[in-house]
Amino acid sequence: MNVLVVDDDREIVESISIFLAGDGYTPLKAYDGLEALEILAEKEVHLMILDIMMPKLDGIKTLMKLRESRNVPVILLSAKSESNDKIFGLTAGADDYVTKPYDPSELMARVKSQLRRYTTLGAIGKQNGEIVVDGLSVNTETKQVKVDGEEVRLTPVEYKILELMVRNRGRVFSVEDIYQNVWNGQAVVGDNTIAVHVRHIREKIEINPKDPKYLKVVWGIGYKID
Repeated sequence: MNVLVVDDDREIVESISIFLAGDGYTPLKAYDGLEALEILAEKEVHLMILDIMMPKLDGIKTLMKLRESRNVPVILLSAKSESNDKIFGLTAGADDYVTKPYDPSELMARVKSQLRRYTTLGAIGKQNGEIVVDGLSVNTETKQVKVDGEEVRLTPVEYKILELMVRNRGRVFSVEDIYQNVWNGQAVVGDNTIAVHVRHIREKIEINPKDPKYLKVVWGIGYKID
C-alpha cells in the first residue's frame, strides 16, 4: 500500500519513510501541500501522514482541499499539543492526530489501524483482486462485477470506467479524466458519449438509477463512486 508522507522537514520525511518501508509499505514523499496534491492526482494513495505547518499550502488547507474529492485516511503531525489544535484538525477532516516528537512505533501502529479501517470497513476492500464498495464488488482479475451478490454484465468500456472509479473511491473524475484513463487519448470521445456510458452503468448497478447509491454526478465537475 502507498503511504504519502508530507512534511517540509526532509529528515522527518526520510525517517518516517524508513519505518514505513520496514513495515512493508511503499512511501511516497512530498515537502509541501501543493506537491502532495499533485501526487494524489497522479498516484493511488491509501493513507497520508500530513504535517500542519508547511510553506506554500499548510496541512489544514491541504486536508480541506483533499476532502473535496477523496476519503483517504489522514494522520496529522503537529508540534502543537493543545486540545483546540487537535479538535480543529479532526474537524477539518483528519482521521488521527500525532504530536511531535512522536514515538515511531506508535505512529506505525496508528498507520496500521487507519489502513485496517480503510480497507475493511468500507472505503476499499481488496481481497484476491476484488474491490468492494458496500454491496458493489469489482474483481480486477476476473473482470466480474456483482451487486449484492448478483453478477452484472458490463461492456468492456463500461467495466473500465467502473474499475477506474472504484479504485479511486471518493475522487471526482471529469469527462477529460475518464477519456484519458479509459481511452488513453486514442479516440475522439465527446462529453455525451461518456454520459451515455455512465447512464448504462447506473442502469445495471443501481437499484434506482435516478437516485444512485454508488455512481454519482458532481454537478459541473464530473463523476465519482461514493
